[in-house]
Amino acid sequence: MDLSTYIGQIASLTEEFLTVMPLTTDVGDQRTQIDKFFMVLTLIGLRPDLETVCDQILGSSSVPSLDDVFARLLCISSTQTLSSDNISDSSVLVSQTNSRGGRSGNRGKGQRPHCTYCNKLSHTHDRCYQLHGRPPRTAHVAQSSDPQPPQPPSSSTSQGISLTDSEYDQATKSAFVASVAQTGNVSACLTHTSSLVLWILDSGASDHIYSNKDLFSYITTTSALPTVTLTNGSQTVAKGIGLAHPFPSLPLTSVLYTPECSFNLISISKITRTLNCSITFSDKFVTLQDWCTGKTIGIGCESQGLYHLTSPSTPAVCISTDAPLLIHSCLGHPSLSKFQKMVSRFSSLSSLACESYQLGKHTHVSFPKRLNNRAKSPFELVHTDVWGPCRIASTLGFQYLVTFIDDYSRCTWLFLMKNQAELFSIFQKFYTEIQTQFNISIRVLRSNNAREYFSTPFTSFMSQHGILHQSSCVHTPQQNGVAECKNRHLVETARTLLLHSNVHFCFWGDAVLTACYLINRMPSSVLYDQIPHSLLFPDQPLYFLPPRVFGCTCFVHILTPGQDKLSARATKCIFLGYSRLQKGYRCYFSETHCYFLSADVTFFENSPFFSTSESLPISEVLPLPLSPHLMQCLLAHFRFIIAVIVSLFLLLWPRYLLTHFLSLRLLLPQLYLLLLTYPLLFGKVIDLLVILIPFTIF
Repeated sequence: MDLSTYIGQIASLTEEFLTVMPLTTDVGDQRTQIDKFFMVLTLIGLRPDLETVCDQILGSSSVPSLDDVFARLLCISSTQTLSSDNISDSSVLVSQTNSRGGRSGNRGKGQRPHCTYCNKLSHTHDRCYQLHGRPPRTAHVAQSSDPQPPQPPSSSTSQGISLTDSEYDQATKSAFVASVAQTGNVSACLTHTSSLVLWILDSGASDHIYSNKDLFSYITTTSALPTVTLTNGSQTVAKGIGLAHPFPSLPLTSVLYTPECSFNLISISKITRTLNCSITFSDKFVTLQDWCTGKTIGIGCESQGLYHLTSPSTPAVCISTDAPLLIHSCLGHPSLSKFQKMVSRFSSLSSLACESYQLGKHTHVSFPKRLNNRAKSPFELVHTDVWGPCRIASTLGFQYLVTFIDDYSRCTWLFLMKNQAELFSIFQKFYTEIQTQFNISIRVLRSNNAREYFSTPFTSFMSQHGILHQSSCVHTPQQNGVAECKNRHLVETARTLLLHSNVHFCFWGDAVLTACYLINRMPSSVLYDQIPHSLLFPDQPLYFLPPRVFGCTCFVHILTPGQDKLSARATKCIFLGYSRLQKGYRCYFSETHCYFLSADVTFFENSPFFSTSESLPISEVLPLPLSPHLMQCLLAHFRFIIAVIVSLFLLLWPRYLLTHFLSLRLLLPQLYLLLLTYPLLFGKVIDLLVILIPFTIF
């Protein structure tokens, strides 16, 4: 690990330590003790070749502060890097060439270059003057302690210089060369202040220089900082050294803070070495790519002879912009207020641009809250409601779900059902579990007026165990509002999980179970930001396993014995939730349509298992089921309308028409018998009377 990266991790650990254990009234003494603790922690983790530095720091007469230790180690890291490279003085605005007037930056290091054309040293075939001709004027850097401004070169075809006189004059009007005096030489570029944040890619600079303190992720200031000498003879001391991120994928270490510089310099030699990347230049653009993965980590453009990375604003680089969205997905897409309470380091976020949350949970403006008459003890009052039927059965054939919510803790138990007849057996199991696990009996059960709650076995069980059954009035779902709102929250969260990863609708059962698992572990506003799971299970951890992104690609380790040595060691599956009784993840193998429950799982959380083209339209994802009361009402009106139409038709039918159509008159009894079977089948006495009255008249 790079020394600068290690120091940055120690600094972040210090901030987290102070967040968990804030300073008391005796701030000075406590801060000194904390600095000593992290100083020893920092020195313990150093490499063995830095033991002499540890002895010097620990053997000093006065214990230095933590910032002084960081600055000293960063200077040592920068010194070692510069001395190993043996970089000589160089210019920023012009490229270094291997002409006779210049000095090679790699002189004395390894074998000197050899030309295959003239058999001479110090240059290669592509820079041979005998083959290509000598350029009219070449720019070089004078080896002196006070570097001078470079002279304007003429237009040249040399690979080292590509600036014309007019371009060079235009560039030198807004830029001049400076160098930093320390154990190695650092080049800087000072130009006018731009409205955009610019990062100049400098092939001659041996270290990074920043002019804006706000761009640092971490910065420390101490007396042992290098001096920056400008070409006009003035000198300035670097005001700090630290870590910076021009972009989330581009970390920079050992960056010098020099406010006199209007541009921010990125050393090409250092960035290619520390990030293990390659840089490709063209006439208008520059690209930074990772050597291992080939991923583009930075793109720049050419302007006035300089290659620079641009950003339209000054980013706050303390937190990666991808991290909040990833953690938000892992936690089940909670609201912003709950997300900030669950992850404190994101408390400064003003908004969260999660498209899946907006598609799955967008709602109307809520009504004012009513008085909170929450129960005083667990399971004093339990709310319940049945949701369904769903238009599409789940992978295991479920079409309904039932929830039981403890009013005291708002902890939710969710069970999937294939039909409504399973409700009584599920409630019996739930009642037994509560008695066994908590040694408490349910006192009151509150539900709506669904028929399954008033079946004979259900009513008898409630009476035998002394459970009061409170039900809402007809067409008054507000009286069972806790269960209704909980079902809505569950369905919205499940819909969001399905939409986020393009999961097929047949997995809605797994999505609802995962939503219930995550909601039980979210802060609740009704509980004054307490967590339901923690109220009922204060001694248990919140998560037995780290939460993962629902619907992402995962690889389950194959534990079947007798596998061939060359066969695959894992199976590609889709992550579909958590187990209630086992410490493992629920994964689904699409080829065999089997579920795996395993703890040996590797997740690709940024890679959904299903593509966008395979997902269902948004309108078909978890639609609200049609209310059975509405269906009965429509059916009753439909029968009444049919009976009225038939009766009016028979009353208004002229008697003389029947005499002309004898065949129709003969079929009249059969017609009445057909009409009589309808009300008799459905048990509608009124419809039967309506049909018999015209028959008696005729």
